[in-house]
Amino acid sequence: MPVLKQIYSFFIIISIVIIAAGCSSNGNDQIQNAGMLVDGTIESQAWGEKGYEGLKQIGEEYDINVFLKENITTEQEISEAVDELVYDGVNLIFGHSSIYGSYFSELAESYPDVHFVYFNGGYYSDNVTSLNFNAHAMGFFAGMVAAEMSTANQIGMISAYQWQPEIEGFFEGVKYRNPSANVMIEFVNNWNDSETAVDLYEQMRAKGADVFYPTGDSYSKEIIQHAKKDGIHAIGYVADQSYIDEETVLTSTVQHVDKLYEYAAEKFNEGELEGKIMTFDFQDEVISLSEFSPSIPESFQDYMDDIIEEYIETDLLPNEG
Repeated sequence: MPVLKQIYSFFIIISIVIIAAGCSSNGNDQIQNAGMLVDGTIESQAWGEKGYEGLKQIGEEYDINVFLKENITTEQEISEAVDELVYDGVNLIFGHSSIYGSYFSELAESYPDVHFVYFNGGYYSDNVTSLNFNAHAMGFFAGMVAAEMSTANQIGMISAYQWQPEIEGFFEGVKYRNPSANVMIEFVNNWNDSETAVDLYEQMRAKGADVFYPTGDSYSKEIIQHAKKDGIHAIGYVADQSYIDEETVLTSTVQHVDKLYEYAAEKFNEGELEGKIMTFDFQDEVISLSEFSPSIPESFQDYMDDIIEEYIETDLLPNEG
């Protein structure tokens, strides 16, 4: 009889454990917890802030824990951070930069039950996905606005790296709208080096530039503030930066990276997130131009709205039609 009681008690305990486990589950098909690696801090970057907003949305949507790890740049730091996230039950990891692609592709084999997502790169595997913004058109439309609003026909573009697709697009957009305009393009070779960016601004300003497009996340705000002080114009980058000064900021080229976080989580939870390179544009509602400054004539605002709508419908820029 004591033996039977022990067996009965054992099955009761097992049943309680199973029920408790079922109650504690978030009820999702795939996603357990999610994590994010960023190569700086989210406070210093509009890009980082928007990514973190997307991560928090995932946490609320799926009732899961989310984890943020900042200043993760080296191979050792990335490896240790991934190991810690997996220990915390994370099976969806976002690397909020192109630098994570090669590292993720190497780590992926060791974590077959984890899906890795990063941005704007060419590496992928079965459980590694690269989400890319097609920024050429974004730059083209910014170039059209800059050309329209420059009275000196001197326009400055301060970019982080030469590979950014918006550079060629911006140049083409300026020349399409005003073939006689001169475009000065310089590179900081760093997303976060505000000091170098300001030095380049001063050099271009001395040459007469009166519209600037700073395509580096951390320093775009500072360049816009200098433009405001000098009474000239600028175009915002990544986020709507009209809050700095709506007269100075003609428009902003907005990348809705938070929406891509939510998209990746949804696909992963449904078991449909593929390991491949994926590209997104205006048609996917993850890139847009913010509202135009009141300093831009309404007739030109209407014209730009029509041009962008036509691009969304045809996938052709004005110089391609």
